[in-house]
Amino acid sequence: MNLPYAHGGPPLTARLRSTPEDFQVDELHERVPDGSGDHVWLEIRKRGANTDWVARALARLAGVRPVDVGYAGLKDRDAVTTQVFTVHLPGREAPDWSALPESVTVLAAHRHRRKLKRGALQGNRFCIVLRDTVGDAAEAEARLQAIARDGVPNYFGDQRFGFGGANVARAEAMFGGRPVDRATRSILLSAARSHLFNAVLARRVASRQWHQALAGEIWSLAGSRAWFGPEAFTEALGQRLESGDIHPSGPLWGRGVLPTAEAALALERDVLAPFDVLKAGLEAAGLAQDRRALRLLPAHLQWRWRDAHTLQVGFDLPPGCYATVVLHELADTARPE
Repeated sequence: MNLPYAHGGPPLTARLRSTPEDFQVDELHERVPDGSGDHVWLEIRKRGANTDWVARALARLAGVRPVDVGYAGLKDRDAVTTQVFTVHLPGREAPDWSALPESVTVLAAHRHRRKLKRGALQGNRFCIVLRDTVGDAAEAEARLQAIARDGVPNYFGDQRFGFGGANVARAEAMFGGRPVDRATRSILLSAARSHLFNAVLARRVASRQWHQALAGEIWSLAGSRAWFGPEAFTEALGQRLESGDIHPSGPLWGRGVLPTAEAALALERDVLAPFDVLKAGLEAAGLAQDRRALRLLPAHLQWRWRDAHTLQVGFDLPPGCYATVVLHELADTARPE
């Protein structure tokens, strides 16, 4: 799916992920380890390794089942990331964590009372280096200022859809009866749901309505998964929209009816009409209607030029949001070698 730009085409081309150090991600957590309990809370730095691989390495070293290892979210493989894992070790001494593979470093270890659940984090902090940039630096800085002011469309990133975006077609095949294992099923359900959301958001970006209210809008509350509406658009709602306290939302498909009304409902029905196979498959899988914000406001956005062709960008994002969709508005990073 071609995703329309909200701010016009990107002012730069650049090389992304020249090395893992050029894409650094640190989890942000509100809670701290309890200091006692049946679990071990591990703050880990990993390089060139995905989250599931690290979780399995922890399970092997600790002599526990993979299900006894908890983490809040999946992190990029081609990056340097810090994230928290928990390992269930009731009444047992922890192993020598230094025996983990060289790409994994335990920065801190503490006892904790409960397993870390998926999504249980405040957000993620990114520090990204774009190399070999080509384009006008002044235009790039103006674009960054626009992103800081207005945000970007909260698309699901390419990572959600597999190599070449093939997971949507694989989901259709699964819904048609092709057998898959449990882990693959979860990945394909997420891809199908994300594809429908992106289709709605792309229409609203193309019509310049992604960050504005439509009649019958459902509102997403910033900093939570809560949503409300529809209700008459008031001055108070307008102020909350401008301040970033609420955002227009789009559908995460599942059982039930779309909660939008009027113009918002008409748009969603029109965009999603061609996707009966995906919609029916998601409903049959037992997912329920939910919502996701259409607008993403990067927090603490900052940047500096390391040299004339190297731009460093940093920002914080909520859980489940993608740094690559911020970069989508700034730089074309897909140019051929």
